[in-house]
Amino acid sequence: MSRIAYVNGQYVRHAEAAVHVEDRGYQFADGVYEVCEVWQGNIVDVPRHLDRLDRSLRELRIDWPMARAAVEFVLHQVVRRNRVRNGLVYIQVTRGVAKRDHFFPPEDVAPSIVVTSRSSNPEAAKALAEQGIAVVSFPENRWPRVDIKTVALLPNVLAKQNAKENGGKEAWYVDSDGFVTEGGSTNAWIVTRDGTVVTRPADSGILRGITRAAVLELIQSEGLTFEERPFSLSEAFEAKEAFVTAATSVVMPVTKVDGKIIGNGHPGTVATRLRELFHTATDLQAV
Repeated sequence: MSRIAYVNGQYVRHAEAAVHVEDRGYQFADGVYEVCEVWQGNIVDVPRHLDRLDRSLRELRIDWPMARAAVEFVLHQVVRRNRVRNGLVYIQVTRGVAKRDHFFPPEDVAPSIVVTSRSSNPEAAKALAEQGIAVVSFPENRWPRVDIKTVALLPNVLAKQNAKENGGKEAWYVDSDGFVTEGGSTNAWIVTRDGTVVTRPADSGILRGITRAAVLELIQSEGLTFEERPFSLSEAFEAKEAFVTAATSVVMPVTKVDGKIIGNGHPGTVATRLRELFHTATDLQAV
């Protein structure tokens, strides 16, 4: 079966899916996006993702391309039509198609919407989590509004490519004060030697991750000691364990940072436990 995409009101073959050359997402990165996990035939945390999409749209003053309920329907349709049982569904909304001009287009220009979905291999993800990943630090060089989930991801691309070229699977941004902000596409966490779980506050400087929110609930329900504060690279080097969170990787243990082994070099018990329990703290919508 051919992969199917949704583009501005139509379900089309993925190979033929396209937007206009003057779509503002293409020319200005003038748009936002969300990625939801698909797990065992369920879309994970749709309400939270659409709440964040709503906030991103409002921050950029972009209208919803259709009613929220209609967007939710399309998400389910695209997952169903692509027969995705485990994987992800991606939604992108831009300010629409208009002649290239830095000013906003006329109010009658409709936003553009694209939805795609693809399968992933849960066994491969499990094997990676059992091994743990390496991360490579990178100087923070993004605009201050990283709390908005925009499609302007060039700095993230460069940071993650640098990580790949230096033996890592993810990048960790480090600010001018030496503190880790977040990953190139994840939130960053450590577990200190005394067992305290630490992650940076989401009030500024990072994206308020949906997976992050579910993990925070798990930490509370499991009775773990938790601190929401910045942590430095040097503190990460001395940590008992580390991990990252995102819809595309759930909870992924980190065993090496900048070539330095974290803890005993194996995935930690806290990260492993949180990964095992993760979907008990999420909203699951059957496709």
